[in-house]
Amino acid sequence: MIQLDKKYQPQEVEDKWLRHWAEHRLAHADETRDGETFCMVIPPPNITGSLHIGHAFNNTLQDILARWKRMQGKNTLWQPGTDHAGIATQNVVERQLAAEGTTRHDIGRKAFIERVWKWKGESGGNINKQLVRLGCSLDWERDRFTMDEGLSKAVREVFVTLYEDGLIYKGDYIINWCPRCQTALSDLEVEYQEKQGHLYHIRYPFQNGGDHVTVATTRPETMLGDTAVAINPEDERHAGRGGKILLLPILNRELPIIEDSYVDTEFGTGALKVTPAHDPNDFELGRRHNLQSINVLHPDGTMNSEAGPFEGQDRFEARKNVVEALKDRDLLEKIEDHTHSVGHCYRCKTVVEPYLSKQWFVKTEPLAKPAIEAVRSEQIKIVPKFWENTYFEWMENIRDWCISRQIWWGHQIPAWNCGDCGEFTVARETPAACKQCGGKKLTQETDVLDTWFSSALWPFSTLGWPEQTETLKKFYPTTVLCTGFDILFFWVARMIMMGLRFRKDIPFEYVYIHALIRDAEGQKMSKTKGNVIDPLVMMDKYGTDALRFTLTAFAAQGRDIKLAEDRIDGYRNFCNKLWNASRFVFMNLEDYTGTCDLQEHTDRSLADRWILSRLNKTCTEVNAALEAFRFNDAANAIYKFLWNEYCDWYIELSKSRLNGSGPERTTTQNVMLYVLESSLKLLHPVMPFITEEIWQKLPREGVSIMVARYPSPDPSLNDENAEKALQVVMDVITRVRNIRGEMNFNPGQMLEVHIKTFDKDQERLIENNNGYIRDLARVSEMILGPNIEKPKAAASAVLTGLELYVPLKGLMDFDEEKKRVEKELKKIDKDMVFLKKKLSNPNFVDKAPPEVIAKDQQRLEELSEKQAKLQIHLKTIVEATS
Repeated sequence: MIQLDKKYQPQEVEDKWLRHWAEHRLAHADETRDGETFCMVIPPPNITGSLHIGHAFNNTLQDILARWKRMQGKNTLWQPGTDHAGIATQNVVERQLAAEGTTRHDIGRKAFIERVWKWKGESGGNINKQLVRLGCSLDWERDRFTMDEGLSKAVREVFVTLYEDGLIYKGDYIINWCPRCQTALSDLEVEYQEKQGHLYHIRYPFQNGGDHVTVATTRPETMLGDTAVAINPEDERHAGRGGKILLLPILNRELPIIEDSYVDTEFGTGALKVTPAHDPNDFELGRRHNLQSINVLHPDGTMNSEAGPFEGQDRFEARKNVVEALKDRDLLEKIEDHTHSVGHCYRCKTVVEPYLSKQWFVKTEPLAKPAIEAVRSEQIKIVPKFWENTYFEWMENIRDWCISRQIWWGHQIPAWNCGDCGEFTVARETPAACKQCGGKKLTQETDVLDTWFSSALWPFSTLGWPEQTETLKKFYPTTVLCTGFDILFFWVARMIMMGLRFRKDIPFEYVYIHALIRDAEGQKMSKTKGNVIDPLVMMDKYGTDALRFTLTAFAAQGRDIKLAEDRIDGYRNFCNKLWNASRFVFMNLEDYTGTCDLQEHTDRSLADRWILSRLNKTCTEVNAALEAFRFNDAANAIYKFLWNEYCDWYIELSKSRLNGSGPERTTTQNVMLYVLESSLKLLHPVMPFITEEIWQKLPREGVSIMVARYPSPDPSLNDENAEKALQVVMDVITRVRNIRGEMNFNPGQMLEVHIKTFDKDQERLIENNNGYIRDLARVSEMILGPNIEKPKAAASAVLTGLELYVPLKGLMDFDEEKKRVEKELKKIDKDMVFLKKKLSNPNFVDKAPPEVIAKDQQRLEELSEKQAKLQIHLKTIVEATS
């Protein structure tokens, strides 16, 4: 006899099947195989990273797609890889050096890079092991790294080609600058925090004396770099001032008043100080009006010589001193409290400065146009569709992309500066001489490329490009990209631009954008708040399948996920329900000699035909949901079928036939086994471990459920008549059970049931299936017919086409029961009055934690439901004794 342990133990199962899948190379794609392909590239996690709940969510969804398509017979490649994470990794190793009392500058660039590679080999990429534990069926034999030899070759090829095409240049531009890390940052690497600061109103006097113009700023130290004051030509307050000259306070530099419609007339005085070197919008204003750009900061955040008397001071120290100097000159009109958003470096949390410096840029407008058209023409479909608007807004207002970073860890820019003529030579291989003058004094650019530059090539560089590999030919373009909305522009858009430019084809057909995971109250998870759910802890505590199913069941499109630990515990119960149902099936197979294939039987019961029809509809629903990336609908359809229909109904309905012998028992064994195996296959992409453990014990052939054929709809199994008929039977059973509960009868108490019918078909249906009703509703006698009268003392229920009565005489002491119910109703009423008063008290509602209020509200709802049921029960007793 096939046996399962009494209890499902995830820890004893998961490692076993991870080894099994790896040993049999079940996730390995084959570029030599014919047939339809399915390909995804993983959003490469940082090598410094550890699995957090966002990773777990994103990669669970990807794994569902990969396992589903693999089971459908597609040649499936889920491409793994990690990102070198330039700034983050450099910071890790710099901290190690600091602990040893040294710095990267002390040991030099070459030794530092060697040190980073050593760290990468020893500690980097732990997240891959964690993804394996999550059950992610990536093709680990193809693991790539954004700085491995092949990808480095691809990066250099793209850089040089874009440079030769005139799309890469070096020039002055405003970038995000971290004074601590001393490097440019992408917009995504800047984290904004609401800070309480001040708005300083400063008087700028006219050159010829007399009047002044007041401007407002949150960063008074940057005024030392002002080169103009701007007004809106439509602003009547400043009529006639355009072209006049002001004096910069403290430094007395002449500042022209320029007119530009960009200036917001609703903000402050309508006059805007223009600091082209320290504000991105001012930089654009400066370019439009040919203004000088004056940088007043050193790279470390101290003031330079352009800051006059404040040279050498830290920027925040200079802010205080500038304010004092303005007060001394009676040029500070007022200071207001002001809350504003301040950018911080995502790694070291230093306040970021908008900073003018020489950087390498990609001209993005020529690349953006075909990328916009690819989405507009639906060559690439973004799901949910509303994210297209965000994509178009970014792409149609795109600015040149700053791709250089002032750090050492990364792809060093393949450009060499000539010491003789000062020009750059950009080349695929290290040049022997300057292309401009032939000089030999060449020094390679010290900057490295932004990590987003290498990851923009990910869909084709990981497949072997620039070599024309068989893998590239077979699997590019890829099929689906699954990612978060926060990198739709920084990564997704750039992959589209690069794929179209260098492969002349889209990089993927679908972009699925998932929501964010928040805590149970809808708050963003953070270590500071203490509301983080650690997926590694959850896997230890509840099992990996329970975590995966929870994430999938809540993955509604476009909605942030409110996740609480008790949800995961709830889906662990689902694992246990499936396990116990499977144990029951196995305990009833000792004389069964067939397989899991559905065998032809003419003696299928109504329950057999019903469950096969419901299975088929569930199969249709799940496949359709996965095709549409409605992961939650797929999960909930499987859950509803397995828990409610297979476990709670079919198994119970089948027990009488299983207790028999002969063809009836064999038929039910076969149907029960077929439905279980089909359900396991439907569920496998979401819950791979428990489904593999059970499937391996079934009487079937195959190395793994992971490569078994995924169920597809079979119209021959649809049976609307069986579904309608059994629904009537189940309704009768449910109503009798409800009466049993309402009347507080013992679960084992046998009941007499009278059913009044109104047509012959219903009567015949119930008569033919009275065995189900007797067994599952614990009915000792059932009286059926069109002329049934309601007994004097009876509980009743009305169904479509039926009236149902349960005689109460002899089953209870009506007087005692009446007293008991009235006593319980009084207690409930008292508790409800207390809770209502408590919840209507502003002092309580304003001060109590949200979870306490929610708990009280839930308790009030529960009491209200119980009250309603007891009132029905009391009414029945009163009617029975009147």
